[in-house]
Amino acid sequence: MHPMLNIAVRAARAAGKILVKNFDQGHPVEAESKGLNDWVTDMDKAAEQAIINTIKKSYPDHGIIAEESGTQAGKENDFQWVIDPLDGTTNYMRGIPHFCISIALLHKGSVQQAVVYDPMREELFTASRGAGAQLNGRRLRISPKVELKGAILSTGFPFKMKSRLPEYLEMFNKLFEHCADVRRAGAAALDLAYVAAGRHDAFWEMGLKPWDILAGELLVREAGGIVSDFQGGHNYVQSGNIAAGAPKALKQMLAQIR
Repeated sequence: MHPMLNIAVRAARAAGKILVKNFDQGHPVEAESKGLNDWVTDMDKAAEQAIINTIKKSYPDHGIIAEESGTQAGKENDFQWVIDPLDGTTNYMRGIPHFCISIALLHKGSVQQAVVYDPMREELFTASRGAGAQLNGRRLRISPKVELKGAILSTGFPFKMKSRLPEYLEMFNKLFEHCADVRRAGAAALDLAYVAAGRHDAFWEMGLKPWDILAGELLVREAGGIVSDFQGGHNYVQSGNIAAGAPKALKQMLAQIR
C-alpha cells in the first residue's frame, strides 16, 4: 500500500471508531442547520478533527479541504487532502446504518489516493492512481453491464435544490423506463464505491460537492469505469453534476439524461 494511502486508511479508521461508538445511542443526535435540509452534528466535527490530526502527524505541510472546517493552506499546497468525515449525515442522525468516511488526496489537482470507509460493515474501499481499486484487499472491477436494460442504477435526490426537481424528475422518468430499478440510499460516496464494486451498474446525481465526489471518482476509474458530467465531459467537480458507471451502460444513460 502506498504510504499516503496507508495514512488515509488510518485516518478513516480513527474517524470510523468515533462514529460507530456514538451511533444510535437511543437519544437524538445533536445537529445544527448549515442550510436548507443540510445538517452538521457534533460527530461530523469530531470525526473530521480525528482525520485531520492523523494526516497532520505525518504530513504537517499538506493542505486540507474539509467539509466542516473548510480550507487550510499548507506549505506544500501541491498536496491537498479532501475530506468528508460523515457522508450520510441524515442517515446517521436517524439511526440508519448507511454512511461513510471519504478521503481523497490530490497532487496538483489530480486525485492520487482514495478511501471510502463504511465503518458499520467494516468495508474499506481504496484506490491508488494506476494501481487499481480494492475492497478489503480484493480487487474491484466495474459491472460488465453493456446496456441500461436490466441495469440497477443509483441516485440521490436534489434535496438541497428543490427548485431543480422538475429537471431531475425528467431524468429519473427517462432512466426508470429503461433500467431494471433505481436505488436511493443517501450517501453519494458509497454509491460511487458500489459502482466500483459492481453492485450498482451506474450512478447519477446533481449538486454534489468535491468531498462527495473525489474519492469515489478514483475508485470508479481504477475499477474500469467512466466518470463524467451530464454532457459527457469532465466538468463534474465544478458543476456538481456527476454520472458514473460501466462504459457502455453509462453512454446509454447519458443519452437519456441529455
